[in-house]
Amino acid sequence: MSTYSIKNLEQLSGIKAHTLRIWEQRYHLLNPKRTDTNIRYYDNEDLKLILNVALLNENGFKISKIAALRPEEIRAEVLRVTDESEALDDQIYALTLCLINMDEYRFEEIISSQIRRYGFERTMFELIYPFMSRIGVLWQTGAIAPAQEHFISNLVRQKLIVAIDGLAKPSDGRTFLLFLPEGELHEISLLFSNYLIKASGHRVVYLGQSTPSADLLSVYRLHQPDYLLTVVTSSPSAEHVQDYINALSAKFPAAQILMSGYQVIGRELHFPKNVRVMRDFADFRKILAEISAVGI
Repeated sequence: MSTYSIKNLEQLSGIKAHTLRIWEQRYHLLNPKRTDTNIRYYDNEDLKLILNVALLNENGFKISKIAALRPEEIRAEVLRVTDESEALDDQIYALTLCLINMDEYRFEEIISSQIRRYGFERTMFELIYPFMSRIGVLWQTGAIAPAQEHFISNLVRQKLIVAIDGLAKPSDGRTFLLFLPEGELHEISLLFSNYLIKASGHRVVYLGQSTPSADLLSVYRLHQPDYLLTVVTSSPSAEHVQDYINALSAKFPAAQILMSGYQVIGRELHFPKNVRVMRDFADFRKILAEISAVGI
């Protein structure tokens, strides 16, 4: 069972620790436990409750009214609000509950509803990516377990694969070679790039996770792609990423290399002329529009 500090609850719910303590004292909303050394901590039930309380409070429920509700009444109100609401923050709260509960059914229900309402691409940009960014922060700070992050990432990965399979086969356009560096396993951004490229009418050669350098070179020689695209989230590490950038540029001088990820965005790095950094997917959409315009 996961345990949380009051700082973790603040990070996950967006409610200040000071406010949580007031609610705890005044309304007995939370039931903190104590370690053998008398340090306070909270469990999954406390976290789920405070996420539900935060969502209802954001939607106009007074805290005194929420505190008077039975647990099943709180859950019913949360389901009603998230089913009816179009607010991004409400949907992110709901997805966070799916994360904590590891509730695949509810996750599927929320995402499918948003896709029907707004389409796949807009749902990715406006809901899934903000949610995944939040998960990344929570994982780095230890507020969620790796298993929870993997659970959600795999569900999003499944959605992306289905969406990619549903796209029409491109008949022309440029060719992109997509890969992750050796040791890099964070594939969501690469898959979404695959979707955006194919939706723009271009071709993709997809190598995926942890691609050995020798394999990358052999596939490049076979397909002669116009663009290479990679995402550097954790591998190579910060002290080796400049060497990696230089090596890619030197090995593939005739290709345009597009890079993104935590290890390259906002870093003091030198990028050769054939390497271009994408800060986010809005940047990448602009690049795709430029490429398509040139190809007309």
